Amino acid sequence: MKVLIVKASALGDVVHALPVLAWINSAGPAIEIDWLVEEAFAPLLEGHPLIHRIHRINTKGWRRDGKLASLRGARDVVHGLRRQRYDVALDLQGNSKSGFFTLFSGAPRRYGFARGAVRERPNLLATNEKVTLAESDHHISARSLAIAKAAFPGGSEAPPAGPLPVGEGERHKISEMLREQGLGHRPLVVCHYGTTWSTKLWPLENWRELARRLGGGESADLVLTWGNDTEKRAAEAIADESKGRARIWPRGTLRELAALLERADLVVGGDTGPIHIAAAVGTPTVSMYRVTDAMRNGPRGEKHHRLQAPLACSPCLRKECERDAECGLSISVEAVLESIEQSLRKSAR
Repeated sequence: MKVLIVKASALGDVVHALPVLAWINSAGPAIEIDWLVEEAFAPLLEGHPLIHRIHRINTKGWRRDGKLASLRGARDVVHGLRRQRYDVALDLQGNSKSGFFTLFSGAPRRYGFARGAVRERPNLLATNEKVTLAESDHHISARSLAIAKAAFPGGSEAPPAGPLPVGEGERHKISEMLREQGLGHRPLVVCHYGTTWSTKLWPLENWRELARRLGGGESADLVLTWGNDTEKRAAEAIADESKGRARIWPRGTLRELAALLERADLVVGGDTGPIHIAAAVGTPTVSMYRVTDAMRNGPRGEKHHRLQAPLACSPCLRKECERDAECGLSISVEAVLESIEQSLRKSAR
């Protein structure tokens, strides 16, 4: 049997869908699983032992190059999908884009979300097996698993996150980079400031205070990761407060980032891709949630600390808000620092 998973974006959502692989494999180890994903996130899935083939789409690049390029790009991907003659397609995205590729994959059985759970209504036209979510399917990973369980009820294994294997080459490179920078003798704490929405950010002033407090001790090495120029400037501002303890990590590939996060003893950040990657490779996390729901989006399990903004309106899913500053400051530095210290004490046992 050949199965296509359609989960194209975003980075964190792709990582949240990984437990579906283990479920399908437990239902039938001989099932061949392919995945359709945005080109930017494809490297993270490369080499995964449960993925046979990766189909890449580049919707951002297609739009940039015009309508004709979009049509050609989509046509080529659809031709590639149909050549595989899939038996089942699982649409784990629930929007119009994923619906298009699910419908034209040619799979006779196409599973997706029922009316109450789709992100965009046209997606309903693409699937012929619609899955109604239960109250217990609140977490993002549980939503994806609900579709996999409906298609493959014989499965039995679904880890809380991942698995996300790390390549030996990337693991060796990260070890060498840490050695060259004199890091790794103390517990390694990786901090990531950036997120996709400004209303998800923990305030820069809080990050600076956290670095100031952590930089005053000898209990851990601090590494700051970043994904764009804005995040790099923020990392530089955070490092300035660390008394020389924090190192700004050079931007590498997604696979190298996964190796760094696997090597870390703790990863700290907001509702952002690196937090979810860390959970998928088995690293403890401390994460802050403002406009999104920690119980829906945060890593699951006892090794993960999830801090939710205490405002009555949180989570609100708003990208702009007049209470943005108040909301950000409502998660205190003391609360984050306490969670970090608890995690490091636990990992040291």
